[in-house]
Amino acid sequence: MSTEPVPLASLPRILVAGGDTLIGAAIARTLAVRGTPALAFAAEPDWTRPEAVEACFRSHRPEQVYLCAGMTGGIQENRTRPATLMLHNLLASTHLLEAALRHRTGKLLYLASSCSYPRLCPQPMHPRSLMTGPLEPTNEAYATAKLAGLALVKALRQEHGCRFIAGIPANAFGPGDDFDPDQAHVIGALLHRMHTARLAGDPEVVVWGSGRARREFVFADDLARACLLAMAAYEEEEPLNLGAGSDLSIAELAELIRGVVGYRGALRFDPSRPDGMPLKRLDSSALEALGHRGTTPMPEALAATYQDYLRRHAAS
Repeated sequence: MSTEPVPLASLPRILVAGGDTLIGAAIARTLAVRGTPALAFAAEPDWTRPEAVEACFRSHRPEQVYLCAGMTGGIQENRTRPATLMLHNLLASTHLLEAALRHRTGKLLYLASSCSYPRLCPQPMHPRSLMTGPLEPTNEAYATAKLAGLALVKALRQEHGCRFIAGIPANAFGPGDDFDPDQAHVIGALLHRMHTARLAGDPEVVVWGSGRARREFVFADDLARACLLAMAAYEEEEPLNLGAGSDLSIAELAELIRGVVGYRGALRFDPSRPDGMPLKRLDSSALEALGHRGTTPMPEALAATYQDYLRRHAAS
């Protein structure tokens, strides 16, 4: 095998749109480790503005695009800012997909969300169940935007024959996550609350919901590897589920986080707060058929996420 360095001119021009998001940053890290770094920006373009998208594509002419752009948030964020989340995702996805088509991008991976599935979806969730029933009300607006992106990818493939594919990740977490207790997803929010409670000596931490809802979580670095595999090996019209292969209840998750943080107080579940979907687990058999193997054990992944929280937030 040759040991000569690969000329920079021969490397693919890769755009990670949303490189400042949890998933986008993990994809960019993984690309860099593999020797094919993504395009770098002094500041992430505003993908909701068509002129910013056009300037990026005109200047860089990316050959591969990972479309991770778009605001996201937990239940509270979805309840208080549904229009903001929906508009941001619709605008970013529409402008990026249209620009990728117009500039003849070689291949694009659009990332949707597992909340795109119906609330009472057969489990594990398979892409054939998309749009077969009502969505979970607590994130209906965001999920509708993601469904629109999935539909647009399919339509562009059918009309123009472009190599655009779609992936549906499980609930992602990891270094670079949002830890704001009012905006974050459940793992980031609970890490912050239990860390704060441990420092303050609080006797209990309140966890939203009954604790019985079950979720499939995927460590961001494992998800990034799955995305790179999809870019390399998947060509089908049907969206590709990108899961970790297991689920756990919110109560089980909270106990794991309590152990990672070292919080010794009680956990009190508040059933007056929404649970969200009762169960979300993806059928990722198509991903496994591509050869995706090995996920980071949950305690190890949570510990890495907590260490990132300590580095970035606890000292401030």
